[in-house]
Amino acid sequence: MILTVTLNPAWDVTYRVPRLTRHGSHRVGATLQRPGGKGLNVARVLHALGERTMATGLAGGATGAMVEAALDVPHDFVAISGETRRTVTVVDTDATVFNEPGPEVHPDEWTAFQESFGAQAAEAAVVVMSGSLPPGVPEDAYAVLTRLARAAGARVLVDAGGAALRAAAAAGPDVLKPNAAEMAAADLDRLPADGSPAGSLVVSRGADGMIAVTPEGCFEAVPSQIVAGNPTGAGDAAAAALAVALRERLPWPRALGEAVALAAAAVAAPAAGEFDPDVLRRQRRAPKVRETPCPW
Repeated sequence: MILTVTLNPAWDVTYRVPRLTRHGSHRVGATLQRPGGKGLNVARVLHALGERTMATGLAGGATGAMVEAALDVPHDFVAISGETRRTVTVVDTDATVFNEPGPEVHPDEWTAFQESFGAQAAEAAVVVMSGSLPPGVPEDAYAVLTRLARAAGARVLVDAGGAALRAAAAAGPDVLKPNAAEMAAADLDRLPADGSPAGSLVVSRGADGMIAVTPEGCFEAVPSQIVAGNPTGAGDAAAAALAVALRERLPWPRALGEAVALAAAAVAAPAAGEFDPDVLRRQRRAPKVRETPCPW
C-alpha cells in the first residue's frame, strides 16, 4: 500500500477562461470543484493506475467535511477544529493559483495525527508527503513523519519546499522531489547523492522535464512530446510514478522516464489528480532519458 499525506488539504475551485486579464472581468467557461491538495492528487493518480493507496491528513469544519465526502479514494483523516482551506485556480493557456494558508492546527491535534500516522505507516510500503504545512504545524513536520515512517519500515518521498524541504532533507527520506522554484527557495547548495542523508533528489522543471541526482548517477528526462493543458497536477503525477518506482525498486532511468511520461499525461487532463491514458501510452513509447553531469 502507498500512503499519501496531505497536512493542508483544500476544497479546489477551478475556473476556465479564454484569457486571464489582470484587473479585468471574466466570463467563466467551465467550473470544477473537488477536493484538492498535492497528496490527494497523488492518491487519485495512484488509484487510477490501479494501485492500492490510502490518503491521510488533517481536515476540519464544513469545508473539511466536503473534502472527505467528495474524496473518491480510500482515506482516513484526523479531525481538527479549524476550517480546511480553499484554493482557486484560473486556467487559460496556463494556470494561475490562489492558495489560502490553511487553518491553525493546535499542538494536541498535531500529536494526534502523529499517533494515527505511525499506525498507518506500519501498513505502507511507501509514504508520500506532499504540499504546504498549515499554521501551527512545525516546519520540521515532514522530518518528524519521515523518521516515523522509516522506523515503521516504509520508504519515503517528500515533495515540499522552503523550510519544510530543508528540515526533511536531514531526516533521510529516500527521495526529495521539489520543483525548480522550491529547490531554489530552499537555499540548499547541494544535496548528497550517496544515500546520506537525503537519498535521491528529483527536481521537476515543467516542460523541461526532470533531473535526478541519485546513488546510481545523475539523469535527465524530458517528455517525448510537449503537451499543452493544465500543468497544476503534473508534479503530483510524477510523485505518484516515483512512489510506485520506489516500491518496485526500479532503476532510476526507468523510474524517471515513467515520472516524466505520467506528468505529461497529467498536463493533458482537465484537472489535477487525473491523467490522459492515451497521452501516457504515447509518452511511454519513446522516453527521453540520458545520463548527465551532476548539477549539485
